Amino acid sequence: MWKWLHQWARPERLYLLCGRLIPWCAVAGTSTLLLGWIWGFGFAPADYQQGDSFRIMYLHVPAAMWSMGIYASMAIAAFTGLVWQMKMADLVAAAMAPIGAVFTFIALVTGSAWGKPMWGTWWIWDARLTSELVLLFLYMGAIALYHAFDDRRTAGRAAGILILVGVVNLPVIHFSVQWWNTLHQGSSGLLQQAIDPSMRTPLRWSILGYLLTFVSLTLMRLRNLILFTERHRPWAIDVAQGGRKL
Repeated sequence: MWKWLHQWARPERLYLLCGRLIPWCAVAGTSTLLLGWIWGFGFAPADYQQGDSFRIMYLHVPAAMWSMGIYASMAIAAFTGLVWQMKMADLVAAAMAPIGAVFTFIALVTGSAWGKPMWGTWWIWDARLTSELVLLFLYMGAIALYHAFDDRRTAGRAAGILILVGVVNLPVIHFSVQWWNTLHQGSSGLLQQAIDPSMRTPLRWSILGYLLTFVSLTLMRLRNLILFTERHRPWAIDVAQGGRKL
C-alpha cells in the first residue's frame, strides 16, 4: 500500500491524477448540488414552525458539516506530511485550507441569517457559534503560515503543527450543544433521521454536492500548487509552456 501511495505522491503522477478526476467530480458536484438546491428551495414543503426560513438549511447544514470534515482531512494530510515527510501531503493540506475557510464562513453567515428570525439576534456568543468562529481563525492561521515562509517545507511543518493542535476544537464544535446550555439546536446526526423525509432527501443531495464541489476545487488548487512548486522541473516547464498536456 505504501509503495502505491508513494508512487502517486510523485508530483507529476499526482498532477496527472488530479487532471483526470476534476471533470468527473466537477460535473457530479454541480449536478448533485443543483438537484439538492432546486428540490429543497423549490419543492420541499414549508416547516410547520419556521415556515420557509428553514430552507437556509440547504446552505447552512452542508457547509457546517464539511467545515469540520475538511479540517479533519487537513489534519490527516498534515500528520502524513510531518510523520512520513511527504511533500505532496503538505500541498494537499494547503489546497484544502482556503476552501475549508470559505465553507466555515458560509456556515457562520447562513447560521446568523437563520438565527435572526429564530433567536431574535444575528449573533450571540453561543458555544457552537463561538467554536465555529475559532475554526475559521484556525483556517486563516494555517493559510497565513503557508505564506509566511519562503521555504515550502518549513511552511508545511509550521502549518501542520497548527492544524494538528487545532483538531481539539472539532469535538468542542460537535458536542457543544450537549456539553453546554446553548441556543443552537442539537445535531440531527449524519443520517438526519429527525428531519421529515420530504426535507431530508434534498438535504442529503446538498451535502453530497458540497462534498463533490470541495473535492473538485481541492484538485484544481492542488494542480496549481504542484505546478508552482515544481516550476523549475522540465515536465512542469513543458506543461506551463503548453508543450505538454497532463
